[in-house]
Amino acid sequence: MATITFLLHLAGATMLLLFAVRMVQTGIERAMGPSFRRIITSRRDSRLQAALAGVMLAIVLQSATAASLLAAGFLASALIGFTAGLATVLGADLGSALVIQLLSLRPEWLIPLLLAAGGYLFLKVEARTPRQIGRILIGVALILLSLRLISESVEPIRESAFMPAVAGYLERDFVTAYLVGAAVTFLMYSSVAAILMTVTFVAIGVLPLGAGVSVVMGANLGSALLFVWLSRGMSPVARRLPYANLLLRGAGSVVALLLFNLTPLVEVTSLFPDEHMLVIAHVAFNAGVLALALPFLPLLERPFARLLPDRSAMAAENGLKPPTALDRSVLDRPAQAIASLTREVLRMGEMVAAMAAPVMELYASGDKAAIKAVRAADHEVNKALDDIRRYVADIDRTDMTKAQSRRIRELVEYAISLETAGDVISKNLMALAAQKKRAGLRFTEAGRAELEALHECVLRNISLAMNVLVSEDIESARLLMSEKAELAARERKSRKKHLKRLREGDERSFDTSDIHLETLRALKDLNARISAIAYPILYRHGQLLETRLVESVEEEESENQEAR
Repeated sequence: MATITFLLHLAGATMLLLFAVRMVQTGIERAMGPSFRRIITSRRDSRLQAALAGVMLAIVLQSATAASLLAAGFLASALIGFTAGLATVLGADLGSALVIQLLSLRPEWLIPLLLAAGGYLFLKVEARTPRQIGRILIGVALILLSLRLISESVEPIRESAFMPAVAGYLERDFVTAYLVGAAVTFLMYSSVAAILMTVTFVAIGVLPLGAGVSVVMGANLGSALLFVWLSRGMSPVARRLPYANLLLRGAGSVVALLLFNLTPLVEVTSLFPDEHMLVIAHVAFNAGVLALALPFLPLLERPFARLLPDRSAMAAENGLKPPTALDRSVLDRPAQAIASLTREVLRMGEMVAAMAAPVMELYASGDKAAIKAVRAADHEVNKALDDIRRYVADIDRTDMTKAQSRRIRELVEYAISLETAGDVISKNLMALAAQKKRAGLRFTEAGRAELEALHECVLRNISLAMNVLVSEDIESARLLMSEKAELAARERKSRKKHLKRLREGDERSFDTSDIHLETLRALKDLNARISAIAYPILYRHGQLLETRLVESVEEEESENQEAR
């Protein structure tokens, strides 16, 4: 019975730790919005700066894996190079280790303070950013609380025969301890949570320092394996980063494992308590891997390019294009035809996303060839819409249900919205980028930052809209509409700031005023077209008001009198 109680309490405390880490990550993502792209891509020219960006991003996200997946996605989009991407990943590993260093201090008095402050901000404040700050504070408090619960759950069996036997075995067999650390990290999907739990075991004397170091080195391998696993669906170009990271961290963790267990290094590092030495060893390992690997990162690019060739580039060289998803052999089976239609609309969305991604870079460079390529892509989007219309006209409607008919109508309407979104990019934004280049104009720093932030919001909403298209999830649809409203508020705020700069006599604001304001309108329009997929889902579930008008003139007059 005692064993069952121990396992139950430990499982509950561990799940709370995982939930809390995820809660902090979610709060930071929503508070910062899409700024992560700018954090990485603005430092793509320097390995050292890219590594520092990775450190910062991992600290912000509370997760090296999340930061690494972002870097892999940017590599696939050609926003950063392989060397800078790998430097970012290694920097993220170091940043994650620094997060563990901070959280391992565990000041108990902070728990009620963080819960009180975070609860007030999250429950009582309506503004977006303070609410997410409240979420972050609550998450940090829950991390500290979960670590205390882990300590308390293990305490009763610390003196039993079971735990000392297991701890002694792991201390003697450091290879098993290493593999246990890798497996636990992979299963928990979080190196931060796995290492914090190991630090807690060492702190209360359940696990010796030597075994703890072996487990932590295994956790570094597990984190690298987790990155490989989570990126398995990405393009071959993106997957070069996780495999290169696995090579560096895997080899480094094995060397560190042997160094700590076959030399008296652990014994001579007794200046601090065991749990602090464990965290210091983890930080030192990741800092050492980064410092030793950074000069040689360019040498890894060619081998991994050969190992994982870019099939899309090979296809482009051979004149091949992504095939349409419309399967005409299932026109007599409505359910399968709708699935085929959904995949084609998703393909349209991906083409629009690819057109939208380089917009701000083209504003800066004015590259005529790239602008021409974006406009050519719009023709493909238009062709996809034409094919969808013909396909829908040919679907056999004999046995079609009302729900299936409604779904087809919604997909066609969204395909029309995507085609219009492509026109906004091709005819409006690309025209403005070319005009800016011809006139030799430059935005003010504030104006450029505002447009880049708005553009990043649009890119994030495109990704969210594609998820809504496939899942038809009501919560995701509500989030998409919330993000639409947030972008509209950002657009209004940027317009007001721009007009204020004009009043203050900023000469560059005068020169670029028309382009700035038209870009704001175009980005807002683009986002509205992308977000259209949420409307039918919310309407079906009664989550959408029929009208935003007041019920009657009398009601409006009554409200005005009360206000007076």
